[in-house]
Amino acid sequence: MKHFARKYVEFVRQPDVGPLLLVALFSRMPIGMMGFSMLMFLRAALGDFARAGSAVGVCFVVMAIGAPVQGRIVDRLGPQKLLYVTATVQPLALGGVLAAGHYHWPFYVVVAFAALAGAFASPITTLTRTLWRNLFEREDDRRTAFSVDAVMIELNFMAGPAIMAFVLANSGPTAAFAIAIGAVIAASVIFISSRALRFFRRSTHDVERHLLGPLTEPRLLIVFAATFGLTLCFGLLEVGYPAYGTALAAPALGGVLLAVNSTGSAIGGAIYGGLHLHARIERQFAAAMALMSVPLFLHAIVPTTFLFSVVAFLAGALIAPSIASQSVLVSRLAPPHYATEAFTWSSTAILVGLGSGVALGGTLVETVGLRPAFAVGGVVVACMALVALLIPASRAVASPSAAD
Repeated sequence: MKHFARKYVEFVRQPDVGPLLLVALFSRMPIGMMGFSMLMFLRAALGDFARAGSAVGVCFVVMAIGAPVQGRIVDRLGPQKLLYVTATVQPLALGGVLAAGHYHWPFYVVVAFAALAGAFASPITTLTRTLWRNLFEREDDRRTAFSVDAVMIELNFMAGPAIMAFVLANSGPTAAFAIAIGAVIAASVIFISSRALRFFRRSTHDVERHLLGPLTEPRLLIVFAATFGLTLCFGLLEVGYPAYGTALAAPALGGVLLAVNSTGSAIGGAIYGGLHLHARIERQFAAAMALMSVPLFLHAIVPTTFLFSVVAFLAGALIAPSIASQSVLVSRLAPPHYATEAFTWSSTAILVGLGSGVALGGTLVETVGLRPAFAVGGVVVACMALVALLIPASRAVASPSAAD
């Protein structure tokens, strides 16, 4: 335990790490607020989870499609101008979703604004992952960095839904969604005004570029395929927990369960980052997903709310380790001149999986019921563990430092 704590203390004491961790924490707060608040707002405005989940899913899918374009822009031109554009357009589009739902405009208008918000979503999360890759060259440091990063994301997912659940219970879904939009604006201001941008440089390496970019690496394709299935399960949870609370006539319980799940992930990620594991990272990725399938299946059969909360915590405990190991794999396999673009393709896999899971979850809840949705998640993530076993062993790819 003493060595465990010392590893984290030494990590945080490295130059620039402490301030950048704070920037990453606060600038990504919207990721724990937006999906839940938009879903509950649209469910109230539209009257059902199926259409609400579909609209949120469209937002995530369009976000996923646009992410690689944003990544290529960052690798070629740097992130500054892109951040100014997204900081302007995304809040306006989200305001359009709010207005369309509040005034009961046609459903296609809601979807159009949701798609626009997704297309111009801020790339802060992806940029933060690239930042850690640029800041550290040793893979052990990167594993710790990505573990801490995953923990911080889970803190966002823990605090965000809890805040939204409080606002939802006291002021309603419209106020919750409006506050989430305000958080998006604040996040862009925090990141743009921080020192984080100085760790990004335009690529000056004289290398041949391919239209498909990092997708020319077959091992990355397997990682992205497994990532899609993994995060589809996350999308099922995003709908499953609010639907569980709604079924009990306690909508705010959905936010509490999301926060419980994220608490488990934060603890699991902290433990994972401090361990010295001898298994290669490909096997760690597969093992985390295989273990996650167990509590996902248990969601379908536990009889009480207390036990449901326990398995929500246990499922969360494997989320951060799976994402951290996946990030290390992307960092290892991505060529230096495709660093940001590789992480945006990773984000594409994550967002398409998450959006597909939200849409699928909404449909499953409305058609076959709540419990089967969790069973589907267990089957999918177990299959993805088998897919991850197909990833060949790889060596770390040396990358230039941020100062190069």
